[in-house]
Amino acid sequence: MAALTALSSSITTFKSSSFQPRASSINPLPSVKFQSISSNNPLISHSVSAPKNSTVAPLRSAAASTTPETTKTATTFHGLCYVLGDNIDTDQIIPAEYLTLVPSNPDEYKKLGSYALCGLPSSYQTRFIEPGEFTSKYSIVIGGDNFGCGSSREHAPVALGAAGVLAVVAESYARIFFRNSVSTGEVYPLESEKRICEECKTGDVLTVEIGESRLINHTSGKEYKLKPIGDAGPVIEAGGIFAYARKAGMISAREA
Repeated sequence: MAALTALSSSITTFKSSSFQPRASSINPLPSVKFQSISSNNPLISHSVSAPKNSTVAPLRSAAASTTPETTKTATTFHGLCYVLGDNIDTDQIIPAEYLTLVPSNPDEYKKLGSYALCGLPSSYQTRFIEPGEFTSKYSIVIGGDNFGCGSSREHAPVALGAAGVLAVVAESYARIFFRNSVSTGEVYPLESEKRICEECKTGDVLTVEIGESRLINHTSGKEYKLKPIGDAGPVIEAGGIFAYARKAGMISAREA
């Protein structure tokens, strides 16, 4: 478990904030060298083509389809985006009343996703999840500054992942949300180099290319540079810190 503790404590570096500590960058880890690990998730591939036996159509422009199906490979996400502003806290992501749901229980994990972002103020007129649905049609969340501030609840990234979110792209993150995203392996917390939240609109068709550290807005025709996810990427791809540690031989399956 000592190796696991070392891995957890060195995922990223952060800078202080008057509102909430947050991740200053998503640079490669300074002290841990990760091995290349293949995921057992059937949705993940090491090419940018659609997964084998998938019914998802190849990437198309926004003109070809206004509601494209979500595509996920090891390096590329493609789908609709939901745009948020600054200081989105964990109470807005998943209110405390739903923290009694246990993510390790499949039924409760599903329910948790249905409540994702239900704490947003009424100024967000477009619902993230439609009534009666368990997942959202928005697979990419765009945020502003200090995303995920507030409490230390791991339920925040878990709820987003359960709702079908593949990646969050924000200007900056609260420290605990970034760490929980990596340790749970639920979503990729990607950092933008500019305020993309002011240039994207909810419903825009986006492609996020992890390997190229790039976001493409097919609706507006603009491209944006992202900060590299670095060595946190293989941990998320493996399914979280425990899954990564098991596959890397750092802990046994019994220890996890």
